[in-house]
Amino acid sequence: MQKTSTKTLYDYWNALRGSRSAPDRRDIDPTRIRAALANTFILELNDHNEFDFRLAGSHLCSAYARELKGRSFSRLWHDRDRDAMETLVKAVTEDHAVALVTFQGSTAVNTRLTIETILLPLRHNGTTHSRLLGAMTALDEPYWFGVQPIMEQRITGLRLIWPDDVSHSELARDVATAVPRHEELAFATASSSMPPPLTATLYGRSARRYAHLAVIDGGRR
Repeated sequence: MQKTSTKTLYDYWNALRGSRSAPDRRDIDPTRIRAALANTFILELNDHNEFDFRLAGSHLCSAYARELKGRSFSRLWHDRDRDAMETLVKAVTEDHAVALVTFQGSTAVNTRLTIETILLPLRHNGTTHSRLLGAMTALDEPYWFGVQPIMEQRITGLRLIWPDDVSHSELARDVATAVPRHEELAFATASSSMPPPLTATLYGRSARRYAHLAVIDGGRR
């Protein structure tokens, strides 16, 4: 996590959930994360099984030069990256992992910036399937930020983190996936449903594979 807003939101979420896998939506107190509010968003599942922005901070709206509330989060991503994002979202909503994503946003005149994104599970009506808490923060704000909207975005890095696993090294705790080539983001299946995980052994540890992501079980019991 490179940006203060990302760390602030993660630390607040982690403290708020306590021994639970995720805090309840009603537990969120915006006054406790004032420094990160401009970068914070909440997503909700729509009738098409995709996620829309329910709330979006001013920093996010500036990056796209438009109000994001009610707009699709799922459709922001390049076509080749949507399967990867769907896999990450499932890991967050079903396995209660934390997803950390970096992506490069491009404007109509091919100016670019890099943005750090975090996705956190959030409980709503007893489940974690319909809400997500997150933040997006530009690593550096160019002079044209807020004037030239992001028109296309491509993932440059993915990471899954299990907050409850504190007994092993960072390598054993986290799944870190660098994406040097865009083609690596295209899954073998074109189906919108996620295939069942395959078992494998990585670094001497049992792992489950979801497409190109390896989920390493750590110290959770």
